[in-house]
Amino acid sequence: MARSRVIAVSRCLFCFHFKPALGLHSVKCRSAPAVGRFGACMLLKELAVFEVLSTPIWVVHPFNERVVYANQASRTLSGEMSLNEMRNGIYSTCPETQLQHYLRYLDTMSEIFEVWTLPTANGLQSVYCKTTLIDTEDCGCLLLFEAVKLLAQNQSIHTGSRRYQRRNNGFFARFFMTNTAPMLLIDPHKDGRIVDANIAALRFYHYSDEEMRTKHTWQINTLGRDVIPIMNNIASLPGGHKPLNFTHILADGSLRHVQTYAGPVVLYNIRLMLCIIHDITEEVHLKKELEFSAAHDPLTGLLNRREFHRLVEAPTFIPRGYCLLLIDIDHFKSINDIHGHQKGDEVLLVLSRILETSVDREDKIYRWGGEEFLLFLPHSPIGRALILAEGIRQAVSEYQTLSVTVSIGVAEHHDGETVEQLFSRVDKALYAAKNDGRNRVTRMPFDSSERRRSRDGAA
Repeated sequence: MARSRVIAVSRCLFCFHFKPALGLHSVKCRSAPAVGRFGACMLLKELAVFEVLSTPIWVVHPFNERVVYANQASRTLSGEMSLNEMRNGIYSTCPETQLQHYLRYLDTMSEIFEVWTLPTANGLQSVYCKTTLIDTEDCGCLLLFEAVKLLAQNQSIHTGSRRYQRRNNGFFARFFMTNTAPMLLIDPHKDGRIVDANIAALRFYHYSDEEMRTKHTWQINTLGRDVIPIMNNIASLPGGHKPLNFTHILADGSLRHVQTYAGPVVLYNIRLMLCIIHDITEEVHLKKELEFSAAHDPLTGLLNRREFHRLVEAPTFIPRGYCLLLIDIDHFKSINDIHGHQKGDEVLLVLSRILETSVDREDKIYRWGGEEFLLFLPHSPIGRALILAEGIRQAVSEYQTLSVTVSIGVAEHHDGETVEQLFSRVDKALYAAKNDGRNRVTRMPFDSSERRRSRDGAA
């Protein structure tokens, strides 16, 4: 019954935000103006839509913190208690003391939770209130508090663990349930069983409270059971640890990148592990986009010259048994001058696709600059490099929609030769091909005497 009431309130709130007849709309928040008697009457008439609901509703002015409207259910529940008494009672917990501070958060977040203290015939009780933002024509931004869960003072939540039961009116429980960051309590002695989850975690993972407490940490982690040794190491530490990055699985099967902060915590004389989760999916995607942009040519999507230098300068690079192909588009400047740069870009893109379909998986293609491309062929003999170069030259010259040719220089690495020396040879091979009439493949053989002269000069 309580669940159906909350759903009814949520549906009503949706209509309240967007229903034109009420003069209410969701826009960027502004300071609330003074309200005249006519405006106040109009506002109360509009808010009367909540009177039929059995869920307690309070509408509060965020600047003067006065209750603008309370439906019958909330008036019955709160009695003579003021808003200040409810928000600052013995069991109350609020993320912000001043309500106006919520405006900047609710402009980007869908809701915030507070815990209020309210009277009953048997004493005081805790009430979980969901806070949302509404925007009115006459009063500006108002805060709507909806009581979503009422718990008696001595009531506990069964968590599926005989070792732990949440006591809702303790400080930790109020801090845990109202925190906007997803939090999990984990029992490392029960194979990583999730014994409790706060409201933010339920919303993040899209599980109900009951469903979440049937899960183990390894069931929501893409590492599976491989995460258990990590969890056990953290649980044995005297304090916290550096944040760890994982990929978590949501209820619908989608994946989110998360950064977790976890550490042991003793609750009710039980040693558990508190895990705070931060969603870093957008940051991970942005980082990947930036890394891709830094390593690739924006026009062709090929690796850029910087990546070639990073490859050959890496400690793991083995300078042995590879070939380089340096490719240049013949008369490319004339293409740009006669047909325009758009046609020049088209030629570059077509050549890029020809290269990608010609090479093997381990070969690498670099946009070297302008109309030049460099191919790095690891573990490739000179014979294979020459055959590949001739195939590329022929494919370009026979491409139906282009009337262009390429010249290609080829060089094979020899023992003791530096990358700079090899590139100098392949560069000479390319210019030899262009000087010999273009549209051809030229190999520059290795000259051992040149290497000896280089060594002697260095000595």
